[in-house]
Amino acid sequence: MSNSHDTNHTARPLLGCIADDFTGATDLANMLVREGMRTVQTIGIATVAPTDVDAIVVALKSRTIPVDQAVAESLAALAWLQQQGCRQFFFKYCSTFDSTPQGNIGQVTDALLNALGADFTIACPVFPETGRTLYRGHLFINNQLLNESGMQNHPLTPMTDANLVRVLQQQTAGKVGLIGYPVVAQGIAAIAADIASLRQQGVRMAIVDALENSDLYAIGAACADLPLVTGGSGIALGLPGNFIRAGLLSVSQNNQASALPTIDGLSAVLAGSGSLATNAQVTHWNITRPSFCIDALAVARGEPVVANALAFAQKHLSLQAPLIYATTSSEQVKQVQAELGVERAGALIEDTLAEIAKGLFALGVRRFVIAGGETSGAVVKALNVTALRIGKQIDPGVPATASIGDVPLALALKSGNFGAVDFFEKALRELGDDRIQSSLGATGQ
Repeated sequence: MSNSHDTNHTARPLLGCIADDFTGATDLANMLVREGMRTVQTIGIATVAPTDVDAIVVALKSRTIPVDQAVAESLAALAWLQQQGCRQFFFKYCSTFDSTPQGNIGQVTDALLNALGADFTIACPVFPETGRTLYRGHLFINNQLLNESGMQNHPLTPMTDANLVRVLQQQTAGKVGLIGYPVVAQGIAAIAADIASLRQQGVRMAIVDALENSDLYAIGAACADLPLVTGGSGIALGLPGNFIRAGLLSVSQNNQASALPTIDGLSAVLAGSGSLATNAQVTHWNITRPSFCIDALAVARGEPVVANALAFAQKHLSLQAPLIYATTSSEQVKQVQAELGVERAGALIEDTLAEIAKGLFALGVRRFVIAGGETSGAVVKALNVTALRIGKQIDPGVPATASIGDVPLALALKSGNFGAVDFFEKALRELGDDRIQSSLGATGQ
């Protein structure tokens, strides 16, 4: 590599990313670090621009907010990333294509394309490592169609149609097309040719099939010249290689991209997701480890749930990390929503866990494992976290992170659907808590 290349490498970020929730942003950043890009995630638009990074991921909370607000926040993030000198842009949403007929994936994509003066992009939420694949435009979760995978029962974005061409077309006036697997299987040149053909036909967005990581690398390479790429975190696997081939990213950085500082302190786990994966993780934890269950109805009645949770945590913190959770079955979630309303039920849980996080911080907790995108967003805001440096992967889609600021925190922010059944234990170990290796026996509320 030439000296001029090295100067360009450290002068400004190459890839600017906008994610529609907090854990999705972390998931994306994890992929970029794996491929050798030094990556910082900001919580919203940062007041101070990150330095000495190859990629910036702006984490918004725009997945389920009104369309106009989601568009405005996304455009503001794009403008800020442009100011940082980014060369290409990425709009990240969930690998289960979480949305409704009202938005927000299509509308935000349209707005970003218009702002960039671009006429075409792809949409590829595929993430094979977590079982998300696309074939003939239909999204599969492991061996089940999206609408039969449990996502049809999601409390905010129920996914009742696995045909993503049809789903996306409901959210945009632009023409939506498909790059099918027979094309993808032929590799980079065939994908690029299909992109050119679709553009000539007036297609504005194209769903892209993929089954394996090798497909994602090929798709990413074919998108090297697109100003905007959209999808789940998986498609980001293929983007760093474009910068390496262009002489803009140093291969020698690859081994250092995931380095994080050591952070000492106590540890805790907070879970607010109602997903099947998080429910299984909570159940696994509860076999031998201390946990406190939050009852949303008790919060609504004005009972001292936060104080009780902190008192419980204080009894256990010196011995091992406690779990404080509001995770429950979809049936119970629906019962609570029926009594409190969907928005109020969600806000009560988020606000409660955020207050508990602040209390845990006051007790000396500096390592947090957090399950659920909405929960993660509420907690990092409550802890005044404005930016994260991304470290090693814990499980597919979830890396260790360290906050950037006066009092650094070690954080693992997990999308509800991600992680193995023993994720909480693995995350605590990766964050530096070696006490989790010994079980101390079951303890309940």
